[in-house]
Amino acid sequence: MRVFNPDYAIPVIIVFVTGCGSSHESQTTLTTSSSTPIATISISSASDNDSNPDSNPAFAIENSTGHCNILPLPALSELAKIPQLPNPFITIDGTALTEKQQWPCRRAEIAAQAQHYELGNKPGAPQQISGTVNNEKISVTVTENGKEISFDANIILPTTGTAPYPAMIGIGNSYLNNEELSKQGVAVIQFPNNFLGEQQNGQSRGKGKFYEIYGSDHSASAMMAWAWGVSRLIDVLQTSDNKLIDATHLGVTGCSRNGKGALVAGAFDERIALTIMQESGSGGAASWRISDAQLAAGQNVQTLRQIVTENVWFTDQFKIFSESANKLPFDHHSVMGLIAPRGLLVVENTSMEWLGNQSTYTTSVIAHEIWKALGAADNMGVSQVGGHNHCQLPASQQPEVNAFVQKFLLNDATVNTQVQKTDGTFPVEISRWANWATPTLH
Repeated sequence: MRVFNPDYAIPVIIVFVTGCGSSHESQTTLTTSSSTPIATISISSASDNDSNPDSNPAFAIENSTGHCNILPLPALSELAKIPQLPNPFITIDGTALTEKQQWPCRRAEIAAQAQHYELGNKPGAPQQISGTVNNEKISVTVTENGKEISFDANIILPTTGTAPYPAMIGIGNSYLNNEELSKQGVAVIQFPNNFLGEQQNGQSRGKGKFYEIYGSDHSASAMMAWAWGVSRLIDVLQTSDNKLIDATHLGVTGCSRNGKGALVAGAFDERIALTIMQESGSGGAASWRISDAQLAAGQNVQTLRQIVTENVWFTDQFKIFSESANKLPFDHHSVMGLIAPRGLLVVENTSMEWLGNQSTYTTSVIAHEIWKALGAADNMGVSQVGGHNHCQLPASQQPEVNAFVQKFLLNDATVNTQVQKTDGTFPVEISRWANWATPTLH
């Protein structure tokens, strides 16, 4: 065992709460305006969190960086080749980060790049959102420009604890040990991602409830449509009377293709305290550049060139990078970094070469440098263990999941969330892929 120690707007939300406030069902209606407030950002260090009884670093709003100015993004022909993973601490205009307070707007730059080149744009909150929450499901209705869609997400309440319960949102479903989550007092919300954005095959583009509102030609990939839907679900949870689900302690998870979706949901909504991405592979924890290197070394690994032909998880224009992944001005170490300093646990399977076992682990270790620079190193971890079926969490990884759930959903700041482990025998070539130094941000 190797062990290593903008393009989406911020709405002003006006809330109207109706109903009797019962613990059995609450109903909310939201309307939004186009005003963009400026959020004050404060990032606590690990030591600060230890003294805080609630060390949850999640924000109260979906996107706190709407005030950041993003420079125009160049076309493919204007992008330079970058053989290594791009430096996440250098802004688009070449400025080196020196202070923590610079990270939110650097994060906004990376988010803009990821949307523009890879994922498509995430719309902000629509004109009206209404919904109900009861012991069985969350119902969400969205109205935008005279069009309306609705969807339900089933709830599995825990067998212990008291409401309002923290909750884990499962993209499609949760493939964690849901019985263990229940024993810890955590509810599971089953998010119907395929209903928002279909992912049957390459013919699914523009299909699903999201596109009924925004049009089949909208740039959003299926994964971004899912992320938008998760945010609308959180809108309803956040504005209910909080008698059933605690909207301040939410996690998101998913496995395989839905693990990629969990990353995108967590990266683009700062109200999510914890993201657990499970065996997400290419388009998830793997970086495009390292996966290309694995393939070049003779391994059977999914790359950008292949994945854009398989499904509609990415925006259509992403295929222009099929033969030039090294021209992307970001990679998935930075996409994971969009979650920082909030909680992220990467759960991977060494036995799954196709998912890029070397790529997912190496990329995650490099991504951890972002949390380290922000003084929040304990908020991100990676655990890779093989010898089990795909999307089957082994008992040996349960302690890591428990620790992150306890810290970010149950307010236990005493647990140990320092984890970087793999049972792989491949080289972890940090200096090859990260030819930049991690700054100490003040």
